[in-house]
Amino acid sequence: MGKYGWRRWVPSWRLTTGLGIGFVGSLVVMAGVGYALVNIPSENDAAKSQNNVYYWGDGTQMVATGTGVNRQNLTIDKIPKAMQYAVISAENKSFYQDSGVDPMGIARALANMARGGQTQGGSTITQQFVKNTYLSQDQTLTRKFTEMFISLKVGTKLSKDQIMQGYLNTSYYGRGAYGIQAAAQTYYGKDAKDLSASQCAVLAALLKGPTYYDPAGNADLDKTATPEANTARSQGRWRWILGEMHKDDRLTDTQYQEAVSKYPTPQGRKATRGMNGQISYLVDTAKKYVLNHSNITEAKFDQGGYQITTTFQKNKVDALATAVKKIQKSRLNPETKEKDKYVQFGAASVVPDDGAIVALYGGDGYENGHFTNNADTSGVPVGSTWKPYVLAAAMQDGTYNSNGEGISPLSKYNGNDHLKVRRPDGSYYLNKDNSFFFQANESNHPWGYITLRKAMEQSINTPFVQLGVDVGMSKVRDMARSTGILDGSMAKDLNPSFAIGTSTPSAIRMADSYATFAASGKQADPYSVTMVKKDGQEMPGFTKPKSKQVMDSSIANNVTDVLQNVIQNGTGQNAKALGRTAAGKTGTTDENKSAWFVGYTQQLATSVAMFRENPKDHRLLSMNGTAGTDSIHGGDIPTSVWTEYMLAALKDKNDPGFPDAIKIGKIHNEVGAPTPTPKPTITPSQTPTESTSPSPTESTTSPSPTESETCRFFCNNDGGTGPGGADGGASSSPTDSTSPGNGDVQGNGNAGANGNNGGGFLGGQAGQ
Repeated sequence: MGKYGWRRWVPSWRLTTGLGIGFVGSLVVMAGVGYALVNIPSENDAAKSQNNVYYWGDGTQMVATGTGVNRQNLTIDKIPKAMQYAVISAENKSFYQDSGVDPMGIARALANMARGGQTQGGSTITQQFVKNTYLSQDQTLTRKFTEMFISLKVGTKLSKDQIMQGYLNTSYYGRGAYGIQAAAQTYYGKDAKDLSASQCAVLAALLKGPTYYDPAGNADLDKTATPEANTARSQGRWRWILGEMHKDDRLTDTQYQEAVSKYPTPQGRKATRGMNGQISYLVDTAKKYVLNHSNITEAKFDQGGYQITTTFQKNKVDALATAVKKIQKSRLNPETKEKDKYVQFGAASVVPDDGAIVALYGGDGYENGHFTNNADTSGVPVGSTWKPYVLAAAMQDGTYNSNGEGISPLSKYNGNDHLKVRRPDGSYYLNKDNSFFFQANESNHPWGYITLRKAMEQSINTPFVQLGVDVGMSKVRDMARSTGILDGSMAKDLNPSFAIGTSTPSAIRMADSYATFAASGKQADPYSVTMVKKDGQEMPGFTKPKSKQVMDSSIANNVTDVLQNVIQNGTGQNAKALGRTAAGKTGTTDENKSAWFVGYTQQLATSVAMFRENPKDHRLLSMNGTAGTDSIHGGDIPTSVWTEYMLAALKDKNDPGFPDAIKIGKIHNEVGAPTPTPKPTITPSQTPTESTSPSPTESTTSPSPTESETCRFFCNNDGGTGPGGADGGASSSPTDSTSPGNGDVQGNGNAGANGNNGGGFLGGQAGQ
């Protein structure tokens, strides 16, 4: 290998040492330059928040709303010691000793970025103060190093009291409140100096994330942030913070016992400037869309300075609110009638083959204490408006014995009441006690074998429950998902009742989903924002979603043809007053806890939900007796609201009709779907554990005529007409559905089990 052998390829120790010293020296120089160039942030600069300005779809201003009036810096002597100690004990016990930077925290953040992840928040109070006041939120190495240098300089140039003052004055506490003074006023209606130690611990808990620690809940931002869940989180952290303060000798034994004796519940939400009427829900929807389609944090967004152009059309928003109020006034009297109290509406209107949300109705307004956006929350079962997905799945995928060939809407299924539901292997669904599971209709009218088209027209349950089983509930779920229904809003148990609407999509998602049928199978995700600007610069992420073909146009057009018949001859006849070509479906659920109508033309798809909600625990209440009727069904008030709105929204518009529906699929013969031979014995292993079970007496006793008005279980019928009868016992007037219909009425809109025990609003989901 020569004179020097392998040594000639190895750097000398002098070279290695020199390179090492040079590298370290370079780092030192870089650190020195970085340290010298950065400036100490000012809490006063951070307090200069601006309004966010929202615009209608035509570019005119909708509202300017922000937090500029909800900020006030305090000097450290006006901030309670208990508040200072609460954040120290909870977040940075070494605050008075450390340099202001946590090297391990910085290392974790850099390592995370190197792997392509997000940077982690500053782990010291000094770093968090810097983060609060550092305007750029870019997740970059440059920003992180700059933040580190600023933190080092802050730690050496400012006193601990100045840092603490700056931190508490610039932190975000939720509800648009920046700084401890705004938080004290927002949550407790008092000045910060008057806060108790117990109240300070609650506000300190908010700094972990107001979305999840505000007891009022933030379900519109995250469906897991319900008032119940947030209260539990807040109470847990409040108690822990007080315990840490006690351990750190920041509270005496007596002070601790007094502070922890009772949780100081914050005040409820209040409407902020400009947030009233439907504007509050439009802003809520647009804000959520912005946060879900960008890396903007809620805290940074609420600091203001953004210009948001929405899809909302003022004339349609006004028309929808007018329609709701008109029907409410004519049909409901909550001042004198107990059953008319707590009735709420949620509605949304979406452009087919586009996804633009042009109107929504979210409730009575923030100014009336209603902070939940009824148009964009899940929790209200949709009932029989789910049946079109069962039909569409059957036309697309066929049944277990059709060899993959889709079946026709003219196929016949048994429409009689109180039928056993058959599994594909021929056995029958059982209850937990091994008794047979029976499916109920609203009425015990003996329909016999009827076409799926007729069953949809009269909203009869038994054909669609059996059809759903024959197709496969997973195929029904996939069909609903393809039209835009979110997984999180679909019932988890794919039991027989899944076919008749135990799922709880939002009004926005239902309107958008039916828009897929209106657009001959083209689905476009709903959107509410078309452009966001900051400092004059347009931000990325807000391009219009592209539509995509999710089902064969012939399938969508056949669904539309069937749903046109629902309006012309079935449970949706109130919508005939629209006077133009339209399609739609009614939906009603257990004990009338909710009633829906979802309908569309080629230009517009609109959903209307009606329900009663207990204001204390947010659980759904029965609407039996509401509006002076035995029961409210989807073809009544919800359809009347829909018709009133669509008349105004489509005024002076042409009537393009719908594409012709070509014949599709295999038609089962007059004896119905081919029936497999049932197994002679049934073992416990066949028990449908995923099925909700009725009581043993309900599962074995045939219904008497008097039972036809109290749906027994899995019953989401909407009040069909009997032979020659009128629509669900209602007149055809869009504003007066109380007079009896003519003929033999066989189904006055009673409802069936929704499968989730009357659960109320689950909160935000979903995002639109």
